[in-house]
Amino acid sequence: MSTSGRERMKLITVVGARPQFIKAAAVSRAIAQHNLNHCRHRIEETIVHTGQHYDENMSQVFFDQLEIPRPDYNLEVSGGLHGQQTGRMLERIEKVILEEKPDRVLVYGDTNSTLAGTLAAAKLHIPVAHVEAGLRSFNRIMPEEINRVLTDHVADMLFCPTPTAVENLSREGITEGVYETGDVMYDCALFYRQKAQQIESEVIKRMGVQRNCFYLATIHRAENTDNPERLHNIFTGLAEISTPENPTVLPLHPRTKKYIENAVINPSENIKIISPVSYLEMVALESNAQLILTDSGGVQKEAYMFQTPCVTLREETEWIETVQAGWNRLVGADPAKIISAAQSMVGNTPDDSTKFYGDGNAAEKICKIFFNNHN
Repeated sequence: MSTSGRERMKLITVVGARPQFIKAAAVSRAIAQHNLNHCRHRIEETIVHTGQHYDENMSQVFFDQLEIPRPDYNLEVSGGLHGQQTGRMLERIEKVILEEKPDRVLVYGDTNSTLAGTLAAAKLHIPVAHVEAGLRSFNRIMPEEINRVLTDHVADMLFCPTPTAVENLSREGITEGVYETGDVMYDCALFYRQKAQQIESEVIKRMGVQRNCFYLATIHRAENTDNPERLHNIFTGLAEISTPENPTVLPLHPRTKKYIENAVINPSENIKIISPVSYLEMVALESNAQLILTDSGGVQKEAYMFQTPCVTLREETEWIETVQAGWNRLVGADPAKIISAAQSMVGNTPDDSTKFYGDGNAAEKICKIFFNNHN
């Protein structure tokens, strides 16, 4: 507390991938609104980008288009093995914490940046808040699972998107500092859906498809891209369901493209392979697709939020509510299951109005919790 009677909370936000920036933007907007409403009790946020995912699309237009604050620090740590990358991040984040002297460090999700930010803070006795706490795939082979479990057991403030996440933490003995806030991704979906509507017609036209007459696919997880047999099987399934009237649009990351070439896969002509798209373009495609096929956790959720049926190219998911509600089907890399799921789900959307991920104000709730718990 300063002599002027003003109180401030210094917060360092650690992010490293484009989806984390988008989620963090929702909280940054809520912080800005909080500061307008509580001028004597401010939250001062410093954003640290580890550089984990170098993305050429993260240019000035990315930040301007999505109204995302630019990072105050860019640590430029990318590449390397998991341990090497995490260690380099930890070292550089530690220097930022020592310089900034925050009251708390905020991390998102389950990347190496998440774990590095958590460990750097914990070693310096700085409290950690974790957004998307309590998610579990129960697959310890996934590096993301290790990152999220370790982060949850270090953080003292855990923001859970769903009741299931709260239950997962309780089973692991974590009950203190746990808050069910809803999902900041739902905040983002509502906010950016309105912006994406302004470019929908142009995006659909450029892709050469018709609204609700195409499938949208994404493939990026190592379990699929690094395994030639699984990759072949996925493209076999995609080829079978794709037709000239209902093609599959596949934004392809350069890394996945390399694995396709190494596996000597020749995609069907009914699979439209395109370059990676911006987030708003992706939202436009997700909202207008007849079906989404993906191995991305974020895309699974967005599919549910935009009420587009989803086929998940994995054996498990952290977002089990989407499966229980009938909006999502787990098929792994089995061509027969891909085909069967696609055929059964197209045109048969569940009659479900449950809002599993809150009411679109998770970021506001998080800010209120910060405010109420800061001395």
